[in-house]
Amino acid sequence: MTEADIQHITFGRAAPGLAVRDIQKAYAFYAHVLGFQKVFENGDPVGFMVLEKDGAEIHLSQSRDFRPSTVNAFHMFVDDIAGLYAICQAANVRIIKSLQDKDYGQRAFVFADPDGNRIDVGQARLAP
Repeated sequence: MTEADIQHITFGRAAPGLAVRDIQKAYAFYAHVLGFQKVFENGDPVGFMVLEKDGAEIHLSQSRDFRPSTVNAFHMFVDDIAGLYAICQAANVRIIKSLQDKDYGQRAFVFADPDGNRIDVGQARLAP
């Protein structure tokens, strides 16, 4: 297999997988604060869930001994970052990095979900 062999394969959307200690608590956060809907769950008790909102998808996996990383778990893009930032503030979501303009052309902030997973959120800035 060569590098040229991969050029004809088109990749679709990717879905980050997040480990969580309490999958129902995590689901409540992603549903009630961020508006995601559960589209699949597996296990008895449930140990895996797929959540979707618009073009975004998140896979939650139960891991009772999970310890969060100090790096971002994933990055997502939104079309109203100021609105999402205000929602997170109103819901007392832990903000790791406040909303600010970045030198790479985005407005961005980082928040932590209830398990400490760091989520980096961005929106492209309009050209001046």
